[in-house]
Amino acid sequence: MKLYTSSQIVRAVLFSVAGTAVLACAIFFYRENKNQISNTTQIEYNEETVNSEQKNQIFEESQEVSSGMVVSSAAGFSKDEQQNIYVYEKCNEAVVNINTKETAYTWFLEPFVQDGGSGSGSIIDSEGHILTNVHVIQNASKIYVSLYDGSQYEAKIVGYDLDSDLAVLKINPPKGVILKTIEFGDSKKLKVGQKVIAIGNPFGMERTMTTGIVSGLGRPIQNSNKRIIRDMIQTDSAINPGNSGGPLLDTSGKMIGINTMILSSSGSSSGVGFAVSSETALRVVSDLLKYGKVKRGVIQASLYQLDYRIARYAGLDITQGMLVSEVSSGGNAEKAGLKGGTEAAYYGNRKNIIYLGGDVITQIDNIKITSLADYYSALEAKRPGDVVKVVVRRNRKDIVLDVKLAGDN
Repeated sequence: MKLYTSSQIVRAVLFSVAGTAVLACAIFFYRENKNQISNTTQIEYNEETVNSEQKNQIFEESQEVSSGMVVSSAAGFSKDEQQNIYVYEKCNEAVVNINTKETAYTWFLEPFVQDGGSGSGSIIDSEGHILTNVHVIQNASKIYVSLYDGSQYEAKIVGYDLDSDLAVLKINPPKGVILKTIEFGDSKKLKVGQKVIAIGNPFGMERTMTTGIVSGLGRPIQNSNKRIIRDMIQTDSAINPGNSGGPLLDTSGKMIGINTMILSSSGSSSGVGFAVSSETALRVVSDLLKYGKVKRGVIQASLYQLDYRIARYAGLDITQGMLVSEVSSGGNAEKAGLKGGTEAAYYGNRKNIIYLGGDVITQIDNIKITSLADYYSALEAKRPGDVVKVVVRRNRKDIVLDVKLAGDN
């Protein structure tokens, strides 16, 4: 058995006491630091929670201010949705559904009535005048107009214009019936990117609304009657069969165009639709209501569309334009200095005679003339009495003539 001296025992006791004291201090500081860390984490968490709640509140308040309205949890409509609803409720009852009947014949030449085309239209005044497209009512023997409330009336044609593909119809509802109408807007103020709204009857689905933007302006498009309509509005608003003749509206509910055609390989909407501008429509409608037709200025001459065969036979150095076959004696073409032909030639199936050697019209004002469609298009907005600059090809030289347009009677 090993014996320890008294001094060794005292040192051992002192070391034990010191070790115990150090261990106790370490445990104390560890617990204090843990509590501090825990408290700090809790405080930061609480601050984060408060900041998140405050941020959400600020975000909601900023939404209310920036949108200009308080979004009701009951209604749940955004500003854009409220705008759509406003336009639809303002205008949809003035959009009509048009259906036609056509007369056909059996093999024994016995007439019978069959369903014709269908489309849309807009009531433009309280007297019952309706604006639509010509191709909606073309070849119709009967035209029926259905209103929003299901009532149906037979319509009569007031007038139509092939050059713009616009027609005006008239219904006569009973006394006491108040017709909703659509106001014309100003298409000259349109901008590409501006929102537009179409209402119509695609595939017979009455008063369907679609939205889009103005995709392009001033488009020259050839219609089904082989006439070029200039200054058309291009839109990506969905336009389908049955929409023809319906209104294209701005966000105030004014008609800035008449939906007329689409470019599509399938026959359904491809996002490339076209509307006749309200500027064109106002001019056409005014004449149709007054005269039943559009009074345009004309050049009093017999014209033929130039082609390669005629050009080669006549020895011309151009192959496109309108050949001046004859000018009316004493007419505006003769007075302006246009020259007709002198050499007679058979044209087509030898039933028509044209005269070669005359001028070829290649331009009217700033519009290049390559076809009959171009010629009609160049004069579409011209009135009797207007003076146009006509460029003609004569003896391999270009000559500019001022022609005062006459009436077409």
